[in-house]
Amino acid sequence: MKLKFLLCILLFVGVNLYAQDYFPTNEGVKTQNTNYTVFENAKIHVDPNTVIENGMFAVRDGKITAIGKTINVPANSHRIDLEGKEVYSSFIDLYSEFGIKKPQRSNNNSNQPQYEAEREGYYWNDHIRPETDAVKHFSFNKEEAGKLHKGGFGVVNTHMPDGIIRGTGVLVALNPEGTEGERILADRSSQFLSFDKSVQSRQSYPTSIMGAMALIRQSYMDADWYSKGNSKNRDLALEALNRNKDLLQVFKTDNLLDALRAGKIGREFNINYVILGSGSEYERVNEVKNSNSTFIIPLDFPDAYDVEDPFMANYVSLQDMKRWNQAPANLKVLAENNVPFVITMHNSKDEKKFRENLLKAVSYGLDKKAALAALTTVPARTLKQENNLGTLKQGAWANFIITSGDYFEEETVIYENWVQGRRAILENMSTVDLAGTYDLKVNNTSYEVKITGKPTAPKVEVKEGENKLKSKIAYSDGWMNLLISSADTTSAKFTRLVAQVPSTAKTITGKAILPAGDETTFTATRTAGPESPKNDKKTTVANVVPVTYPNMAYGYKEMPKQENILFRNATVWTNTNDGILTETDVLINNGKITRVGKNLNAGNARVIDATGKHLTSGIIDEHSHIAASAINEAGHNSTAEVTMEDVVDPTDINIYRNLAGGVTTVQLLHGSANPIGGRSAILRLKWGAPAEGLIFKEAPKYIKFALGENVKQSNRSNANRFPQTRMGVEQVFTDYFTRARNYEQEKKNNKNFRRDLEMETLVEILNGERYVTSHSYIQSEINMLMKVAEAFDFRINTFTHILEGYKVADKMKEHGVGASTFSDWWAYKYEVNDAIPYNASILHNVGVTVAINSDDSEMSRRLNQEAAKSMKYGDISEEEAWKFVTLNPAKLLHIDQYVGSVEAGKQADVVLWSDHPLSVYAKAEKTLVEGAVYFDLEKDQELRNEIAQQKNTLLTQMLEAKNGGSATRPVTKKEDQHIHCNTLEVH
Repeated sequence: MKLKFLLCILLFVGVNLYAQDYFPTNEGVKTQNTNYTVFENAKIHVDPNTVIENGMFAVRDGKITAIGKTINVPANSHRIDLEGKEVYSSFIDLYSEFGIKKPQRSNNNSNQPQYEAEREGYYWNDHIRPETDAVKHFSFNKEEAGKLHKGGFGVVNTHMPDGIIRGTGVLVALNPEGTEGERILADRSSQFLSFDKSVQSRQSYPTSIMGAMALIRQSYMDADWYSKGNSKNRDLALEALNRNKDLLQVFKTDNLLDALRAGKIGREFNINYVILGSGSEYERVNEVKNSNSTFIIPLDFPDAYDVEDPFMANYVSLQDMKRWNQAPANLKVLAENNVPFVITMHNSKDEKKFRENLLKAVSYGLDKKAALAALTTVPARTLKQENNLGTLKQGAWANFIITSGDYFEEETVIYENWVQGRRAILENMSTVDLAGTYDLKVNNTSYEVKITGKPTAPKVEVKEGENKLKSKIAYSDGWMNLLISSADTTSAKFTRLVAQVPSTAKTITGKAILPAGDETTFTATRTAGPESPKNDKKTTVANVVPVTYPNMAYGYKEMPKQENILFRNATVWTNTNDGILTETDVLINNGKITRVGKNLNAGNARVIDATGKHLTSGIIDEHSHIAASAINEAGHNSTAEVTMEDVVDPTDINIYRNLAGGVTTVQLLHGSANPIGGRSAILRLKWGAPAEGLIFKEAPKYIKFALGENVKQSNRSNANRFPQTRMGVEQVFTDYFTRARNYEQEKKNNKNFRRDLEMETLVEILNGERYVTSHSYIQSEINMLMKVAEAFDFRINTFTHILEGYKVADKMKEHGVGASTFSDWWAYKYEVNDAIPYNASILHNVGVTVAINSDDSEMSRRLNQEAAKSMKYGDISEEEAWKFVTLNPAKLLHIDQYVGSVEAGKQADVVLWSDHPLSVYAKAEKTLVEGAVYFDLEKDQELRNEIAQQKNTLLTQMLEAKNGGSATRPVTKKEDQHIHCNTLEVH
C-alpha cells in the first residue's frame, strides 16, 4: 500500500515537473535551475505604503516565494547581500508600442480620395480594426527593452498603433533572458482606440475628429445589433469588437480636449476608458475627474523657449509659456483631486529624461507614494493583475529594481532590474556609495573631504582648514582615485590618493603619492553620512503661475457668477412694441430680466450708472465657425451623423473677442463640404466654461445643408465624390430623404432594425424635430431645395448667405423660410457675382425674417456695424436694423422666447454700450450671459496688465532656465487660421 502511494506521488511530481518544460531541445542535456535566490538586508518597498527595513525575500522559478523581516532560507540558496540598497517593484506601463512593427502607409499612389472599404468580410470602414491581435505582430526587442529596464519598467501593455479601433494589446514582461512564451502575461490584455485613422487604408471617411467620434458610436451600435444575430452576413470586425468589449479599453488622445471627448463617448456607452492624456489635465481637472476615467500620463514636459531675442519672444503665446511653467505640477494636481492616474514612458525622449521629469514632478509637490503607486499598484489594479504585479509579495512575479537609495532622489542609481526572476544589470552593484564627510589624514596634514553625487559618478570637495582646494575624484571597479591640489596656488603640485574601497566605506586606507613623488599612506574616516539633497532649483512650486479659465491670455482666475444688477438710467433697445426707451432702468435677478422701467428699486442688486449709455440684448450670430476644433466632415456626401457639439473648443480666443463685440450667442455650423452636413451646436459664449458648459441647452436641434460650388467640389482638384454637378446635388437630397422614409418605416415594422445615426437625423428633419440651415447662393438652387423639402412635406428653416435671395424673396416668403445673409459681401467667387447690398432690405420688406451673419471670426465681433449698413442700403430703420443681429436671428434659431429682446422674463443676455450700438464708435462696456458678466471693459484692461506681468515673469524664468543649462526650443511664428465654410481642416 505504501509502495503504491509513493509511486503515485512520484508519478504526480514527475508529470508536473515535465509539464513545466515540455519543449524538445537539440542543444544537448537541458537542465533547469530550480535553486532559490535570497536577497537580504535590503530596505524593501513592498508597496507604496509598506516598507520592510533590513528585510529579505526569496525568488524561485521567476516568482517571490517568501518575503519578510526574516524568512526561512532554503538549503543551497544563492544569497545576495543588499545592505544599504533599496528594492522596489518594477514599473508597469499601460500604454506602449514596444515590440510592434508599425504598418506602412498604403502604397497606392493615387491622389484621388477613396470612399469604399478595401477589405471584404470586415466592417464598412477600414479604420475600424478590432480584429487586430498585437500578439501576432509582437517580437521582443532587446535594445528597446534595455531602455525600459533603465527607466525601471518590467512590464508593458503594448499594441498595434494603427486605426481608430485598434484591436487587442498584449501584456509583456520585459524578461531579458526568457522566451516569448514566458514573457507574454496576457495575449488579450486590453482593447485600444484612438481618433487617428489607419495608415493601411486610404478610405477618406472620417476626415475630422467629429467624424471619428460618430464612427465609434455607430460601430458600438452595429456591434450590439450584430451580436443579436440580425445580420445576414458575417462581419469579422464586429465579431472581434464584441469579443473585446469586456476587456480594458485604452483610448489614445493627443490633447486635453480630445481626452474629454473620449470621456464623453465613454459616458454615452457606459465605458470607463483608460485615457492616454497629454499632461495638461490640470487645466480642466474638474472635467477630467468627472470623466470617471483613469488617465495615463506621459512625462514629456515642454522645453522652455529660447527667448533671448526680444523680438522673437513676442511670438510666444502666454498659453505656451504657462504650459511650460505649469506642466510639472500636473500629477500633483491630479493626485490632490483624487483623479486615478498611471505614468507612462511613452513619448519620453529617453529613460534619463523620463526619470528627470518624474523627479521634477515630485519637486513640484507630487507625493512620492502617489508617484510610486502610479508606476506599480494602480496599473496592476487597472489590468486586474494586482496578485501578480505591482507589489512584492509571495506568489507575485519577481519583478523588482535594486537601487542605491530612495528612487525619488536625484543621486540614486538603479543597479539592476529583475523581471520574472531574470536579472538585467544596469550598473555595477558592487559600487560602494562614498557619499559623506571624511576626516582625511595624509603625511600629518588633515583635510575635510565631502563626497556627493551618485555612487557611479561621485563629486568631491576638499578643504584644508578654511581653504578650499581644487580636487577631482574617480571611482571604478572598486578603486578610488583622488587628486588634491596644493594649497600653494602658484604651483601646479598635487597629491594623488589611491585605494581599494571596502564595502562599508567607513574607513578607507591606501597609498598617497605626494607632490615630490614620495609615497606614504593615508586614512580617511567617515564622520558623517550623506547630506540631504537641496532643492535649489530656480523654478519651484511657489513660482508656478495660477491656472485660469481658459488657461491662456484673458483667462479668468474664477469663473464669472450670476449677479443681481440694476442698470440705472440707460437708453434701452427693447426690441418689443415699447421700442427704444430713454432714461430707463433694467433689473436683473438670478440670471433673468425681472423688470424694465423707471426709478426701479435696486434691493440687494449692484447698481451700474448707465447714464448716456445704451443697453441692448446680446448680439446673436446665426452663422459662425468660431470655437471649433473641426469644421467639415468631408468624407461622405452626407454626414448627418456628426455633430459640432463634439468639437466645441472653449479655448478659442474668438469667444472672448466676440463678447467684446457684444455677441452672446452663436450657431456653430458645420461647413459646406457636402450637401448634407453635420448637426449644429448653438452656443452661449461663456468664456472660461468647459465645452459642454457652452451649449445653449434650451435651443432646438439644427443641421447644416449646403448648395453650390463647394458641395460639387468646384474648388478641389482631386474631386471624385458624387455629386459633381448641381443636378447631382438635388439627387443627393432626394435619395437620402427617400432612404430616410424607408428607414422610418422599417423602424416601425421591425423591432430588430439596425439603428443608423445618419438616418435617425434625417428622420428628425422629416418629422419637424430638427431644423435645416442651408448654405446657398444661386436662385435656381434655392428654388430646388424648397421644392425638395415640400415634396417630402417639411420646410427649410433658414437659407444662409442667400445672396440671390432678393430674386426669390416672394417664393421664400411663401415657403416660410428665413434669411441669414451678409450685409455687403460680393464677387469673392463666381456664384456670388449677382450679390447686392440691398439683399437684406428687399427680403425684409417682402416679409422674410432677416438676419445678418458673419461666417467670419473678424466680422463677428463687429456685427453691430454690419447691421448698420442696412440703414444705408435699403433705408431700414435703426430699430429694424438692430433686430437683424438680435431678435431676428433668435427667431431663426427658435430661441426668441429666451433671448433677443430686453423684457421681463427673458434671460439676461444683455450688453451695455458706451454709445449708440450701431455706431462705429460704440464699445461694449459690459456683456452679460445669463446675468453673469463675461466681458467688462475695465476688467479687460486689468487682464492686459496681468498678461504683461505674467509674460515678463515667465520670460525671466525661461532665460534663467537656459542660463542654467536646460534644453530650449526655438520660437516659431504661428499664424492664426482664418476659418470659413469650406475649411477642411482646423490647425
